[in-house]
Amino acid sequence: MKRTFVRNAHNITPRGEETTGLTTSSSETAPEIRHRAQDLALGIGRFVAVTALTFLGLLAITFFIGRVVPIDPVVAVVGDRASQEVYEATRQALGLDRPLAVQFLIYVRDVLSGDFGTSLTTGRPVIEDLARFFPATVEMATAGILIGVLLGVPMGVIAAARAGSWLDQLIRVLGLLGYSVPAFWMGLVGLAVFYAGLGWVAGPGRIDIFYDGLVPPVTGLLTVDAIIAGDWAILGNAISHLVLPASILGFFSLAYIARMTRSFMLDQLSQEFVTTARVKGVSERAVIWKHAFYPIRVQLVTVIGLSYAVLLEGSVMVEIVFSWPGIGNYLTTALLRADMAAVLGATILIGTVFIVINRLSDLLYRVFDPRSR
Repeated sequence: MKRTFVRNAHNITPRGEETTGLTTSSSETAPEIRHRAQDLALGIGRFVAVTALTFLGLLAITFFIGRVVPIDPVVAVVGDRASQEVYEATRQALGLDRPLAVQFLIYVRDVLSGDFGTSLTTGRPVIEDLARFFPATVEMATAGILIGVLLGVPMGVIAAARAGSWLDQLIRVLGLLGYSVPAFWMGLVGLAVFYAGLGWVAGPGRIDIFYDGLVPPVTGLLTVDAIIAGDWAILGNAISHLVLPASILGFFSLAYIARMTRSFMLDQLSQEFVTTARVKGVSERAVIWKHAFYPIRVQLVTVIGLSYAVLLEGSVMVEIVFSWPGIGNYLTTALLRADMAAVLGATILIGTVFIVINRLSDLLYRVFDPRSR
């Protein structure tokens, strides 16, 4: 069989064999492979350890919060008119007569097994309530962050590219409004104008009452479940309810994302490599979007991740104004009724979301920026 050869700078090898420009052998590459594997294992181990320690710290904080708040969990269960015998029996059943360290270990064990206790408000296990209410918050926050990213990033880039112009000033004023205007006020004004006045969107709630329960819950995200079921009437109604609260959340995230994008872009546009590209005759569009914007995508990953986490836990006022059945509304109701099991369960869930999003941001940072690896 005729063999063909490929010539490179240092050797000639048959085509199909490994050619790297230097003569290598399997014994020389094996240590490198082992070294990479060790680095990968060390990185994974460090990632898991940091995540576990952070989660353990979250559990410790929520545990001691539940012990220092001026609410007796026994009284919350049996009421303030229960006899002393019933009080003591319930206290022993809840494990509150044991040493604090033992209580914490039991608490960690229960949380890791998915046992957050029973909600006094709904009478259901807290884990079931969280699985029921959290998808509504995810749906609204996801729509909000999409609005914030799709509008905020281009606005920040344009503001930096035209720094000092009237357009830059307008974008900065919009960002200032996003930081200053209370969410509940925007929600009330939005309902008064776009729902009661113009009739462009649906009112409070997640869906009209005569559509409630018609779509089988698959993901918990009503718009996605409507698409899966192929029910376009329910999908349109769900979007009509979603658009106004999501737009308000998107406006707040837009303000932060646009401001940070403008700051990052101004720093990049002042660099020497951007000046060099302009001197070489590169078009201004390519200078802005290819040379200046490309490096800041790493920083934007962290900004967008944190903004999304804030929307997931900070949409309480929007959920209350729009009667949105999300985790913020659930947490507020539990606080007002001294339902500590529900409060701690929701707090752990929100804290876990922050941990996961932060760790994912770190991973994406390493993916987009080889220098961090």
